[in-house]
Amino acid sequence: MRLRNVKNAYEILTSSFYFVENPKDYKNNLSSLFLTEQPIHLEIGCGKGQFLIGMAKKYPEINFIGIEKYDSVLVRAIQKCKEEDLHNLKFFCMDAKEILDVFHHDIETLYLNFSDPWPKNRHHERRLTSTTFLTLYESIFCDTPNVIQKTDNPILFASSLEDFSKNGYILSNVSLNLHETEIENVNTEYEDKFVKLGQPIYYLKAIQKK
Repeated sequence: MRLRNVKNAYEILTSSFYFVENPKDYKNNLSSLFLTEQPIHLEIGCGKGQFLIGMAKKYPEINFIGIEKYDSVLVRAIQKCKEEDLHNLKFFCMDAKEILDVFHHDIETLYLNFSDPWPKNRHHERRLTSTTFLTLYESIFCDTPNVIQKTDNPILFASSLEDFSKNGYILSNVSLNLHETEIENVNTEYEDKFVKLGQPIYYLKAIQKK
């Protein structure tokens, strides 16, 4: 994906109610970012924010955090929030590899939507469902690890099924074509495009056995 620099991206982000400039300052106190203390769900790689904004509207009883590595992408999410009044939504600009610097037994559910598939075998451990990352995630959950994944990439999906299974997860609601099921769903920007092209969306929910 080619990224375009956004003029004044830093100023746009830091002037927004929805953006948290120094998320590491809130480790062990993420609930203080929200008006109401309630379960926190996290999306890694939130992109332009369509999914999380939709989720925050649909589930006001849940607090949502989205992290995105690129400020030029996150700006688009922040701009979409201008006309909203959502007190259960925050965005962080950070790399997924840094999650343990911010999150510690805070998260109820983790969303991995259309993550980079890293299709070459030698890059397997860079995938967000690899054993490397699944091990990191164990420390961010407040209770039983609960991960929901969507992707259009069959290689990534097959790899994820294997890695979740190897790491003690029970798979449920596995679908090879999400939009032909009755599973509750909020689309991402990528998902809208893929569905219009007739591409299947792969979906799973994985819960780690205790």
